[in-house]
Order: sequence, then C-alpha cells, then structure tokens
Amino acid sequence: MKIRAICLGVLAALLLAGTVVNAQAPQETGIISATVEFVRSEREEVFIGQPVFTQELELTLTSGPHRGEVVLIEHTAQQLTGLERLSPGDLVYVRTVETATGGLTYELVTRSRWLALLALGLVFLAIVIGVGRVRGLASLLGLAFSFLVIFALLLPRLEAGRDPFWAALGASALTMPVSYLLSHGPNAKTLVALVGSLIGMAVTGLLALGSVSLVQLTGYAAEETGFLQVAGGGEWNIRSLLLAGMMIGVLGVLDDITIAQAGTALQIQRANSTLTWSEVYTRTMQVGQDHIASMVNTLALVYAGASLPLLILLREAAAPLGYLLSQEIIAEEAVRMLVTSCGLIAAVPVTTALAAAVFTWRQAQPEEPAIDA
Repeated sequence: MKIRAICLGVLAALLLAGTVVNAQAPQETGIISATVEFVRSEREEVFIGQPVFTQELELTLTSGPHRGEVVLIEHTAQQLTGLERLSPGDLVYVRTVETATGGLTYELVTRSRWLALLALGLVFLAIVIGVGRVRGLASLLGLAFSFLVIFALLLPRLEAGRDPFWAALGASALTMPVSYLLSHGPNAKTLVALVGSLIGMAVTGLLALGSVSLVQLTGYAAEETGFLQVAGGGEWNIRSLLLAGMMIGVLGVLDDITIAQAGTALQIQRANSTLTWSEVYTRTMQVGQDHIASMVNTLALVYAGASLPLLILLREAAAPLGYLLSQEIIAEEAVRMLVTSCGLIAAVPVTTALAAAVFTWRQAQPEEPAIDA
C-alpha cells in the first residue's frame, strides 16, 4: 500500500510539473515535427578544407495543420557546425517560413531527440526504483517537487523581474525541507541534515556574493545569457542570475553530504552509547574528511569533463597563464567550483557537530516509566 501511494504521488507530481512547464512556456506554432522519407540527391563540396554535404530531402510532416503532407527541403551538413547527414526514418523538427507571396517553405531546425531521452529517463527510473525501492520512489517524488518549485515558482518570479539571487534562495529554502522529508523520512537525522544544509547554503551565498564582486564577473561568459538579455530588452540582472545558478547547483550535493554525516554520527552513537559528544564528533569527522577529499576531486573532474574542448584550446593557446585565467569563461567556472566547494566543505563540520550534539543528548535523556493500563 505504501509503495502504491508513493508511485501515485510520483506520477501526480510529474504530471503536474509537466502541466506547469507547458503553461509557462507556450509552444511555438512555427516549429513542427517531421520524418525523413527519402534522400533525393546529395552532393559534396569542400569548404575550408572540410567536406560539406548538401542533401535534398523529402519529409512527411507529422504535426501541425499540414500533417501528412510531403515537403521538400535542402539540408546542408558540415562537420564544423555539428550538422550531420540525415537518412530515411530520421525524426526531425522543421520551421515554417512564410514567403513574400504568402506561401510556406520549410527549413530544418534540429533532430528529434525526445524519444531517446524518454528511453534514458525510463532506464533511470527503473534503476532508482529497483535499487532504492521505497526510498528510491520517495526520492523521485522529491525530485519532481524540486522541478515543480523551479518551474512554478522560481522561473515565473524571475520573469516578473524579481532579483534572481533572492528568488533562488527562497526557492531553495522551500524545496529543501520537502525533498529531505520525502527522501529520508521525518526523523532527527533528516532534521540535522536539513539545518546543516541551510547553513551550508548560507555560506555558499555569502561567498558567491563576495567572490563574484571580487573577481568582477559579469555573467556573460555563456552565449545564452546574451540571447536572454536581447530577448528581454536588457532588463535581466545577469550577474544576479549567475549567483542564482550557483545556489541552485549546490542543492543536490548538500543533501548527499549532510545526510551522510548525520547518518554516520547516528550509527557511531548507536554502536557505542557511552561515547561523549567530542568522541562522536571526532570519529564522524574522520569519515567526513574522506568525503571532503573525494568530493573536491569529483567536482574538479566534473567541471573538467564538461569543459574538455575549452581545455584543449587553452592548452594550445600561446598566451600567459594569467591572461587565460582572466578570460571570463574560465574565471566564471573557477569561481563556481571554488565557491560551491567551500559551501559544501563548511557544511561538513557544522552538520557533524549538530548531529553529535543531538544524538548524544537524546541518549542521555532518561526514559519515561511505562504506564500500566
């Protein structure tokens, strides 16, 4: 019964999140889906030493008012731009373009990837539920709630002109208690981890404010920020949006670190109930130090893996190291990694101290005598 209720809750939250996303981001009618039916012709040319393929394709429209209609488009595939040749059966999206005479033409926008992403998502769900069982289902419900808060609360507040940093801080404060309770249950361990995470979040926010100002980051390292600013008429506070991204990005890792420290302290105290606060704290911090060491290495490798093309370019660039580090695209990632790491590390001793105090205090409390009926 409990598993069934959690399953229904997960489905309801996911459906509600999808409804909110669709409501907040209306579909563009000019983008429709299509299927490649036939490659009529293909010719190869050379541009800047790279082969360029021009394909004449027959597509069948699978959505929109002209669904079922067969159209002809020209598609250029070039390795430098990441555009690949298409084959019969490929699913794509095309954009309708109105001509000067009032007719319609079509141009290819991108491949359709949602079916592959859906399959990958189902694999993820199967693994989480298969390994985590009830806890896995509960964590999925917490994940759905987090996305619901982001799309139903955070993004609308950002679009309404609220300061991104404070909006993200408020959304985080709302998301954390619910997701922690769903994932780990209502108990002292969860409460300790939540308090430690909130303190770690506060440390991250303060460090982010100071670091972004110190390094004088503008937030324009990524191309999409420029597009957003143009689309919004220059009304976005891009620097504050950068701060908000740091806050949101640290949420999940805080959960991992604080719940691990609280759980370790609880197990150490249960294994030997005569241990004092300082002894529980010291032994738990030994585990926390190992956690910190692995976390720092993990974060650095995650950022490096996401920036491999950039690292290759930097390695081949004949420029001073100081100049390379001064490029905002590099400085922004360095600040993001260092600030979030400091916030996460700060949460370890705080959570450990709280956990040791709570669990040793609970052990010291005298048990109430049983009352005969």
